[in-house]
Amino acid sequence: MSERVVPPAARQRRRPTKQGVMLSEGLIVETALRLIEEHGADALSVRRLGRALGADPSSLYRYFRHTDDLMLAIADELIGRTLRTWRPTGDWRADLRDLGLRMHAGALAHPRAAVLSSYRVTGRAYEIQAVETILGVLLGAGFPDAEAVRLYHVFVDQALAYGALDSASLAMPKAARDAEAAVWRSTYARLPADTHPHIAATARHLVADMPHSSYPGALDLLLAAAAARLAEIRARAGPRTATMGTSVNTAP
Repeated sequence: MSERVVPPAARQRRRPTKQGVMLSEGLIVETALRLIEEHGADALSVRRLGRALGADPSSLYRYFRHTDDLMLAIADELIGRTLRTWRPTGDWRADLRDLGLRMHAGALAHPRAAVLSSYRVTGRAYEIQAVETILGVLLGAGFPDAEAVRLYHVFVDQALAYGALDSASLAMPKAARDAEAAVWRSTYARLPADTHPHIAATARHLVADMPHSSYPGALDLLLAAAAARLAEIRARAGPRTATMGTSVNTAP
């Protein structure tokens, strides 16, 4: 797509597409997500999107200025899908764990799109809502402003990085994934103890653990470290903050 811009007021299509549906940003994003999972990044072309929508490709400019604008909308939609399924309980640690796991699962549900969008900053509605929500949980738990921002940064980057890593693996052909998973049994489990004593001693655990994502374990380590840090903050602050720790309810 080019840099052509159509004013927001002019973006409403007055007639249905050839397939009898009304174009909208939501429909275009949903279609683009499907095409990305089927064809990868090459799916984001005006011609292919127009054909899938049964619409004149030029009509897409009413909604998105160019393909990067559409990519940002896709990234924001993935964030929105996570937020729409999440509800806080008031336990900051449990709430962040649940949110992190949902972010990771959302990436794996759309692995090719997640790989393409995980590093983007959209500045759009759902991303803004996510930043506000996570900071609310952390500030409500009692983290000072600077600590809350630091932990927010680590929490989000960890979830996005693991989402991209595991999505890249999931996007591989199944035969390739199975072959890589089998290496732990066919190669590592057979290394002799006299040359590789540490691998040999832990081989059964490597075989059981390594084919799976380490994100849940990494998330638990992060939250344990955050809880220890919060305990230090409270200890320094004294009894006044001893009862703090209720998350701010900022659910969508």
